[in-house]
Amino acid sequence: MSQENLFDEISEAIVNLDKEKAIQLAKKAINEDIELLDVIEKGFGEGIRRIGDLWDEGEFFLPELMLGGTIMQEAMNLLLPHLKVGSENISLGKVVIATIEGDIHSIGKTIVGTMLSANGFDVYDLGADVPAEKIIKMAVEKNADIIGVSALLTTTMIGQKKIIEILENRNIRDKFKVILGGAPVTNTWVNECKADGFAGSAIEAVKLVKSLLKK
Repeated sequence: MSQENLFDEISEAIVNLDKEKAIQLAKKAINEDIELLDVIEKGFGEGIRRIGDLWDEGEFFLPELMLGGTIMQEAMNLLLPHLKVGSENISLGKVVIATIEGDIHSIGKTIVGTMLSANGFDVYDLGADVPAEKIIKMAVEKNADIIGVSALLTTTMIGQKKIIEILENRNIRDKFKVILGGAPVTNTWVNECKADGFAGSAIEAVKLVKSLLKK
C-alpha cells in the first residue's frame, strides 16, 4: 500500500466513524515507520475536515461530529508518544490554545495542539468553550509566547477579538503573539482584530508559530 493510499484509507475510516479501522491504520503507520506528521495531517486531519464539511452541509449532526473527534483523539493518543521519541527536550516555546467561549468545536484545535507538541512546543490546551479571561489567565501564568484561539462559528468569532482587546486594556498585548484559527477566519478578520496571523491547517500553524517566534 502506498502512503497516499494509506492516508486515503485513514480519512475514509474517520468519515465512516470506523474506530476499529482507524486505530488499526494508526498502528500500521507506526509499525511501517511512516512519517507520522503526514499521517496526522493528510490522513486523520483530512478525515476530520471532511466530517466538518458534512456537518456544514447538514449531513452530519452533533453525535457524529463528537464521535469523529473521539476516534481522532484515541488515534492521537497512540501516535503522539512515537512522535516524541528521540526529540530534543528543549522547548521551542509555550503555546496556550483554546476554542473560544460559546463554541464546542475542538477537533481542528486539537490537531494543531498535537502538531505543535510534536514539533517541540509546550502546549497548554484548555479545550473548547473557554472564556477569554481564562485563556489570558493561563497565558500569563505559564508565561506563554503564543495564544492560539479557534472559532468555527461566525457567531463566536467576536471572542477572538475580545482576547486582544483585553490584552490591550491591561497593557500586556506586547507580551504575546496571538494567532487565530477556524473555518470563518480570514486575513481581513485577522487585521481587524489586530492579531498576528492565522493558519488554514495544522502544518501551516506550526510554520506560523515558528516564524513568529523568530521575530
